[in-house]
Amino acid sequence: MKRIPDSELELMMIIWDAGKAVTSDHIMQRIDRDWTKTTVLNLLSRLCSRGFLECRKEGRHNIYTALVDRDEYLKEESRSFLRRMYHNSLTKLVASLYDGDSVSKEDLAELKSFIEEAEND
Repeated sequence: MKRIPDSELELMMIIWDAGKAVTSDHIMQRIDRDWTKTTVLNLLSRLCSRGFLECRKEGRHNIYTALVDRDEYLKEESRSFLRRMYHNSLTKLVASLYDGDSVSKEDLAELKSFIEEAEND
């Protein structure tokens, strides 16, 4: 699966969060950037041409539907990140977050609970 650039991923997250097909107006209302509608339409067009979105015309509106499942994309992106940045070592990833004070005691407790549940499955 191809990687989605951050700017386009922001749009995909809005569409995935909606859980249904959306218009560009829906996206414009939820975006956290000062992008023009032209910029958003160009990014949506790129996502369509690369197979991440489908666009259909309804009246005078384009309706955008995600063709890629969020969980599948995030799973693949996480694997790729772990492989590229930490040579497939989850321990190195967690250690780098812990050393950088990015992991709280609550995060560690949640991770410990997750590991224990995974071991019991």
